[in-house]
Amino acid sequence: MALIVQKYGGTSVGTPERIAAVADRVIRWKQKGNDVIVVVSAMSGETNKLVALINAIDPQGSEREKDAILSTGEQVTIGLLAMALEKKGQPARSYTGGQVRILTDDAHTKARIVDIDAAPIRKDLSEGKVVVVAGFQGVAADGSITTLGRGGSDTTGVALAVALKADECQIYTDVDGVYTTDPRVEPKARHIPRLTLEEMLEMASQGSKVLQIRSVEFAYKYDMPIRVLSSFDEFGEGKSTLVTREEEVMEEVSVRGIAFNRDEAQLTVLGVPDRPGVAYQILGPISDANVEVDMIVQNIGSDGTTDFTFTVHKNDYTKARQILCKTAEAMGAKQCTGDEHIAKVAIVGAGMRSHAGVASKMFKTLADEGINIRMISTSEIKVAVVVDEKYLELAVRVLHDTFGLAQGA
Repeated sequence: MALIVQKYGGTSVGTPERIAAVADRVIRWKQKGNDVIVVVSAMSGETNKLVALINAIDPQGSEREKDAILSTGEQVTIGLLAMALEKKGQPARSYTGGQVRILTDDAHTKARIVDIDAAPIRKDLSEGKVVVVAGFQGVAADGSITTLGRGGSDTTGVALAVALKADECQIYTDVDGVYTTDPRVEPKARHIPRLTLEEMLEMASQGSKVLQIRSVEFAYKYDMPIRVLSSFDEFGEGKSTLVTREEEVMEEVSVRGIAFNRDEAQLTVLGVPDRPGVAYQILGPISDANVEVDMIVQNIGSDGTTDFTFTVHKNDYTKARQILCKTAEAMGAKQCTGDEHIAKVAIVGAGMRSHAGVASKMFKTLADEGINIRMISTSEIKVAVVVDEKYLELAVRVLHDTFGLAQGA
């Protein structure tokens, strides 16, 4: 008998008919002798409706109250799925994040999981029930409802799989696995049957939307296999992508995929006096405001000043720019600027460790197309660049072709 955690996204549970189909699939897994825990998102479009209601009252309102509102979408789904399972003869029980005691910190709308009380779930599983848990949410130490940020249901699923020592965490979504890049941008994108967790972590961090980055961090830290499947493959006979720690990468494969992100903005402070601690003086207030910084570039000038550039999520751009410009003025900087019309493109592959010249090949490809590179960030298995947003899709397509990632390549 295996313990399987299954996570279903909003499109997978978007209608009563889809919920009934999920119930049928869960029952088939249960009938094979497995224990099953199901984590669900809000029905497709529901979270956006809740956000619209919040914005209609006060977009700058209390983060605590926003979480109280945003968490309700998943509560509807868990009740409906538990009812669908019971109607089909399968005992089930639903839990909110607070009821199952997914303990988080108090960073409302961006909370991080601290601990999970697995005892109630284990008891229900021992009684033959399917346990249905609301994704995306938890509870802070003071009892306040918290949410984990967009895509947080993936994190809930993997965290529960880790806490209960599941055999596998299955992420059901509207695609049948991970592709070399987004097929909507490059129609020749190729399905990848197997990836390392390290590669998936880089792809998620660089903008791939298939898995939420924090869920992959959990899986990587605790060696939890993730399988990405399509919820529209009724009998599970189609393609999927298995993401594990095992490294079975062919020697000749240097680049496995291309990730990109349209949701970044660039901030720059020019002419800051160059002295020890300048990076902390600039980024400290940004961090204190709970704004995550991605890429960073610092240039040292010959006149004793430095230029400092970094990127943040577009949702944080206005807040971050206000903080930065205030800090820049206090530091005696010459100028504070920003740009929301940028995009990040990254090539990723564990095989890059043993292949020289991958970065230069990328840079030459972009140069040949007249695409200027604004920023560069590298690791052992990725090279990421920031370019003007208008060049994003062209950059993805030419790089996909250059590195031979097309269908049948």
